[in-house]
Amino acid sequence: MRIAIFGTGGAGGRFGAFLARSGKDITFIARGEHLNAIRADGLHLETPEGEIHVYPAQVTDDPAEAGVMDTVILGVKTWQVKEAATAMQPMIGPETIVVPLQNGVEASAELAEVLGEEHALGGLCGTISWIVAPGRIRSIGGLHFIRFGELNNQESDRTKRLLEVLNQAEIQAEIPPDIQTAIWEKFLFVVSFGGVGAVARAPIGVMRTLPETRTMLERCMREIFEVSRAREVGLDADYHERALVILDGLAPASTTSLHRDIAAGKPSELEAWNGAVVRIGRQVGVPTPLHEFIYHSLLPLEKQARGQLTFPT
Repeated sequence: MRIAIFGTGGAGGRFGAFLARSGKDITFIARGEHLNAIRADGLHLETPEGEIHVYPAQVTDDPAEAGVMDTVILGVKTWQVKEAATAMQPMIGPETIVVPLQNGVEASAELAEVLGEEHALGGLCGTISWIVAPGRIRSIGGLHFIRFGELNNQESDRTKRLLEVLNQAEIQAEIPPDIQTAIWEKFLFVVSFGGVGAVARAPIGVMRTLPETRTMLERCMREIFEVSRAREVGLDADYHERALVILDGLAPASTTSLHRDIAAGKPSELEAWNGAVVRIGRQVGVPTPLHEFIYHSLLPLEKQARGQLTFPT
């Protein structure tokens, strides 16, 4: 199976490194200094168990050079999904499937719009991994997984084959009974964690122990739960409570990419995270006051990072 990692950031780089280590035919799509570093010295993945060094690594910034793939694992940011879908078209053959790893709830629909529904799967991942230097990714904690499936939740040979390949690479992978439910479960978890963390500028070890920020986490999760119910997504009634238990088990220093990007003055996934909760909540008539506060509070920094707003000096 030929697999492309389209977007070799934290998530794509981690899972791609495990696949490459297992001997799979992996092509990394990267750009800029990250691309140059991987070409020169391979891809380095730092984990608590040790370093994985993929060298030499098949890497390019040109999808046409990569050629047609059996599977494309999409690791770009949420606002780059449509652009990436257009760019990857030379990699898409009649049987190619694309697995999105984004944290939002709209990536699969965007892929289907550009590439056709027959190529788009539903997907999500869990990992705390990020680029620390060109060609080098750091991964912490013990929660790393990929979940994916057909958008109609039907079993298929192509998803079974991919599941086998991922498991052979020692990647915790699963085809859940309902992929939309799984996507919204992750959405509830990470958007609450990320939004509160970005506003509070605190890691999870602080947020979950301080009563005030723990209450914010609980309220954020409840708001997303109510929005999901209005969208007829089948989240269990106690899922937001179980999500808090998962947060309690994370490494105390854990933060989300939203938090790290906002703090670093970089463009973030704010629109696809807390912004999406507000937008979808309005569509289905569910109030989301805490997510509105988070979204509105972070919006000036987001616009500044994107060059849409200049702060006076």
